[in-house]
Amino acid sequence: MTEYTDHHAPEGLRTRGTVIVVPGRGETRETYTRLGRRLAADAYRVRVVEAPDIDADDLDGQLADFGVRLAAAGDGTAGENGTGDGIVRPVVLVGADTGALAVAALVGRVGTPTAQRPDAVVLAGLPGRTTGAVDAAGTWDDELDVRTSCPAHRGRLTDDTGVRRGALGESVPEALLAAAHGSEADVPALILVGDADPLADHDALVRTAKSLPRARLSTVRGGHHDVLNDLQHRSVAAEIVTFLETLRNELVPLIAVETSAW
Repeated sequence: MTEYTDHHAPEGLRTRGTVIVVPGRGETRETYTRLGRRLAADAYRVRVVEAPDIDADDLDGQLADFGVRLAAAGDGTAGENGTGDGIVRPVVLVGADTGALAVAALVGRVGTPTAQRPDAVVLAGLPGRTTGAVDAAGTWDDELDVRTSCPAHRGRLTDDTGVRRGALGESVPEALLAAAHGSEADVPALILVGDADPLADHDALVRTAKSLPRARLSTVRGGHHDVLNDLQHRSVAAEIVTFLETLRNELVPLIAVETSAW
């Protein structure tokens, strides 16, 4: 069994960058097949890793190990078709749920080696301190209602025997929450949150985004916790691609709206 799930840029196209996706609680690599294919279609090399398992016992050591694993995941993804040595920059980490917390904590951690630092991050569905987890005694349908309203995504989660049902009922270590929301990472960050996500602390996300030197907070109307895979997944993927292209242009938007009636 391989450690990663890969999505390659179309044959003959020059790879524009590398995206490493980090799943969250209960998710598998297959959860991000649709997103991976869509980003790869725009000539980005996408690699999905396993969800991190980080607890409060040794947060600093576990984050160090997490950084090593992510650096290793980027090796060998270069070349015209994404199979050569090295890695194509920019390198962007995309995290969801606790995967996003781990990414935020890692890039904001003092002592993280330069080789392990990405060029930018996308943080989606960050859980908040002040919001409760899904009721552990609830049904699978209750958890799906928190995660998504997309029928296709609900079906994928239900059919995937590797998905851990009830995972959103697991508590998130306070130390990880503090490290993520208190991160002072200076890399460009796109923060994505659904306005129908009951696990998000929207006020805290606004404060976090404003505290970072190069961050954008984008709210998805009607989006649930699995904001990367919810009903609005096409628009969310487009927002990520726009961020990736802007990153390649030194954070200068390639398109500026001059006038609009909507």
